Amino acid sequence: MSRPVIAIVGRPNVGKSTLFNKLSGQRLSIVDDTPGVTRDRIYAPCEWLGRQVMLIDTGGIEPRADDVILSQMRRQAQLAIDAADVTVLVCDLRSGVTATDAEVASLLQKSGKPVVLCVNKCDSVGEPPPELYEFYNLGLGDPIPVSSTHGHGTGDLLDACFAEIDFGGREDEDEGIIKVAIIGKPNVGKSSLVNRVAGAERVIVADKAGTTRDATDTPVTNEYGSYLFIDTAGIRRKAKVEEAIERYSVLRAYMAVDRCDVAVTVIDASVGVTEQDAKIAGYAHEQGKASVIAVNKWDAVEKDDKTMGAFTRTLEEKFSFMPYAPFVFLSAATGQRVPKMFEEINRVAAQNAVRVKTGMLNDVLAAATARVQPPSDKGKRLKIYYMTQASTKPPTFVCFVNRADLFHFSYQRYLENQIRQTFDLTGTPLRLVVRERGESQ
Repeated sequence: MSRPVIAIVGRPNVGKSTLFNKLSGQRLSIVDDTPGVTRDRIYAPCEWLGRQVMLIDTGGIEPRADDVILSQMRRQAQLAIDAADVTVLVCDLRSGVTATDAEVASLLQKSGKPVVLCVNKCDSVGEPPPELYEFYNLGLGDPIPVSSTHGHGTGDLLDACFAEIDFGGREDEDEGIIKVAIIGKPNVGKSSLVNRVAGAERVIVADKAGTTRDATDTPVTNEYGSYLFIDTAGIRRKAKVEEAIERYSVLRAYMAVDRCDVAVTVIDASVGVTEQDAKIAGYAHEQGKASVIAVNKWDAVEKDDKTMGAFTRTLEEKFSFMPYAPFVFLSAATGQRVPKMFEEINRVAAQNAVRVKTGMLNDVLAAATARVQPPSDKGKRLKIYYMTQASTKPPTFVCFVNRADLFHFSYQRYLENQIRQTFDLTGTPLRLVVRERGESQ
């Protein structure tokens, strides 16, 4: 990435995610009193005094933990430190300097990167509390008192970080990045797929359901283009969601769909297609997102010459409400057909953003109405005066008619199919808005 990177690190439960959300101006990281809520690295842009940086939130560092998840969290934090221009060490004023704080400080000093010491939970304004001076013992220079909850001191913190960054000679961000949300049930291989396309262990992978909690952003640039892959938490049926943290995780997954250009719904081929898979993809469909159905773990399925055809027919039946979505049979473990997924992502993203000229649109309308007469009722026939495109993502077309009640659903579907075929919009949802002439636009 061309933006400078600031990594926010520290031991668990010192308020890293609250600070991250405050600095980014977005509620991207889940905040809860339970230690270990944040596990992967989470990215978000931050602007201060007309300059932009990229923030990374990390899981709490436990230098001596033997737990598999905690050790991977520590590794993810180390990767964030390695990638950062500046590292912010967050400590807790109320707890004072702990042995873990000292070990993390020592780890940061060995990295050779600039470190800014942030002492969080200084919620009162005015003179710094006397307890602040204890943090000089960490050997990282002047501690900056901050209240991540109220925002006190965040400007001073950013000033200290920006003073360590060389902004010269950096290129502007590429605006042609395609945002891709990876969604699906737990344990279908979403994180493995993100790691495969990134070519590195960007997110934690474990057999335990619920390993991914936040929606984590992974920039990827390859021969197919530039992308931002958003790995999300697995979405289970509502009846099975009990913990508050999991509810937040599912909400973040849906928010990831809201901000993406293309939603890739991942299905476990070894399990088959379920109703929950269709419900998850259905949310992307309702939001008007271009979609790809990725059938993962295809290498683990015993196959003959009829297996793919039978599976495809099942997919077509389950996803009959979104017939435009292409299917890709792949393996995140081996990389099989992952390039095909990139090709489909590019195709459906381009179609989702297409704009059709009004003149060409009305030529198609005239030909379609001449071929199949609009419906009538009690001697009154539907008249479609003209059609125009109102917006993209998804392509939305407005039809101006004499009576909206005569515009039967089947005729709307007919016109929609004519538009799809003529302008090659076979990979994106369409919206058809019906307005009576004289009705406000």
